Amino acid sequence: MEAGELLEIIFKVIAGLGIFMLGMKYMSDGLQTIAGNRLRAMIGMVTNNRFLALLVGTGVTCLIQSSSVTTVMVVGFVNAGFMTLTQAIGVIMGANIGTTITGWILVLKIGKYGLPILGVFALIYRFTSRERLRFLAMALMGVGMIFFGLETMKDGFKPLKELDDFREAFKLFQADTYFGVLKCALIGCILTFIVQSSSATLAITISLATTGVIPFATAAALILGENIGTTITAYLASIGTTTNAKRSAYAHVIFNLVGVLWVTALFRPFIAVVKALVIGDPDSVNGDNEYPYIIAAIATTHTIFNLVNVLLFLPFTRKLAALLTRIVPDRAYKEAPHLTSLDALKMQTPVIGVEQSRIEILRMADTLRKMLNNVSNILGSDTPDDATVKKVFHEEEVLDIMQKEVTVFLTDMLAGTVTHDVADEARRMLRMADEYESVSDYAQNIVKLHLRLHHANLRLLPHDLKNILALHQDVAEYVEMVIVACERNHRDIVSKAHTRGDGISHIVRDLRNQHLEEVATHRPNPMVTVVYTDMLNAYRRVKDHALNVAEALAGEK
Repeated sequence: MEAGELLEIIFKVIAGLGIFMLGMKYMSDGLQTIAGNRLRAMIGMVTNNRFLALLVGTGVTCLIQSSSVTTVMVVGFVNAGFMTLTQAIGVIMGANIGTTITGWILVLKIGKYGLPILGVFALIYRFTSRERLRFLAMALMGVGMIFFGLETMKDGFKPLKELDDFREAFKLFQADTYFGVLKCALIGCILTFIVQSSSATLAITISLATTGVIPFATAAALILGENIGTTITAYLASIGTTTNAKRSAYAHVIFNLVGVLWVTALFRPFIAVVKALVIGDPDSVNGDNEYPYIIAAIATTHTIFNLVNVLLFLPFTRKLAALLTRIVPDRAYKEAPHLTSLDALKMQTPVIGVEQSRIEILRMADTLRKMLNNVSNILGSDTPDDATVKKVFHEEEVLDIMQKEVTVFLTDMLAGTVTHDVADEARRMLRMADEYESVSDYAQNIVKLHLRLHHANLRLLPHDLKNILALHQDVAEYVEMVIVACERNHRDIVSKAHTRGDGISHIVRDLRNQHLEEVATHRPNPMVTVVYTDMLNAYRRVKDHALNVAEALAGEK
C-alpha cells in the first residue's frame, strides 16, 4: 500500500470518528434540553429503593446518551452528599443498561441517509427562532452526524481487509481461545481508556466488523473490554472527592470488571445465545453491507451482558456497598460534602449542573440555620461560650467557601451553550448563593459586636437585650420561612416575604427610636449605644438579604 492510500484511510477513519462523536454530543444536548424538566424529575426520584434507582440510571443515560457522564454525575452527587452509596450503585447499574441504547440506534438501516438528515436539520437548526424546535433539530442533526460518521469510518476501514499484512496482524487478536478473548477485551479496554468514550469505541468496533476486518466473536470480546474502559471517566472524576464518592466510582469498576470476568469464562455459550437471538447469521456476507446482521448481534451482546450482570448484582447492592466500605475505609476526620467542579458534568449536562448547584445552595441554607441558632445562644448567655463562638466563625467561613464554589461552578457552566431557561435559573442560583453568604456575614458581625461589649466589660441594658433576643427570633423565623420556600420551590412566597419584611423593618425603626429617646434618661456608655444600633442595622440587613433570596426564587430582579 502506498503512503497516499494509507493516509486516506487514516483521514477517513479520524474524520468519521470525529463526526460520530460530535453527533453524539449534539444528540445528547438536544435531548437533554427538550427533556430538561423530566431529567431533573428523574434525579429527584432516586431513593434507597434499588429498583427505582436502577430505572433512574437507565432513563437518565438514555437521555444523556453517555454512561460516563451519568457516572460522573453520580460521583458528583455523592460528593455533594445528595446521594448515598447504595443509591449511587443502583443508578450506576441503570447507566450500564441505558448505554446499550446507542448500539440499537446504530441498528437502524439509515446509514446512507445520514448526510441528508444532517443537512436538512442543520438548516432548521440554523434558521429557526423557536428554541424548542431548534434543539429538536440539534438532536436530529446529531443523529444524521452519527450515521454519516459511521459510514465514513466504514469506507475508511474497507481497504484494510484486502491487505495481507493487516489480515495477518488481526489474526493475533482472534477471540477463538480464552486468552484470545482476554486479549481482545484488553484492546477494547485500552482503546476506551484513551478516547474516554465507549460510544466512540463501539462505533470503531462496528465499522471494523461490518467491513469484515474482524469477525463477530472478536467484536463481542472488544465490546466486553469497552465496558471496563468506560469506568476510567468516573474514576478520574473521583480524585480529590469524599470517601463515599470514591466508593461509588470503584463500584462502577467492580461491577463491570466482575461482569467481564464471568462472561469471558463462559464466552462460547454466551456467543451462542446471542447468535440464537439475532435474526440472521452475524458472520454471513451480503452485498454492499457485507455483514448485515452483525450490528444487531453487537447491540444484543452489549445489552445481554449488561442486563444479566445487573440481574446478578442487584440482589447484592447493599452487600457491595458494605464491601466497598471495608475496601475504602472512612477517614480519621469528618468529611464535609462539597460541590465538585466537574467539566463533564457542567459542559455536557447543564440541567444536572444547575440541580447540583441547587442542592449545594440548600446546604448553605441549612448551615445558616445552625449559625443563627448559635448566634441566639451566644446573645442569651452572660458569658459567651468559646466553642459556640468558634462554630459561628467556622460556619461563616464554610458558607463563604460554598458561595465561591457555586459561583465558579455556574460561571464556567454559563460560559458554554445553555438554554435561556437554564441560564436564567443559573443566574438565580448565583444570586441566592451570594445573598445567603451575605446573611452569614451580618450574623457573624452581630457576634463580633456582642464580643466587643464583653471584652470592654459592658452589657446591653436589660430591656435592650430582651428586645434584641425577640428581634433575633423574628428574623430567624423570617429566614426559616424563606429557606423552607426554597426547599419546596414555593415561588409565591415573595408577597408574604415583603409583608413580613416590612413588619421587621418597622420593629427595627421603633427599637432604634425608643433607645435614642432613652439615652438622655439612662445615659449608657456610648459604646453600648453604638453596638445596639449596629446590631439593629445588622438584623435589618439580614432581613433584606433573605428577602432578596425570596425574590430570586420568584424570578424577580
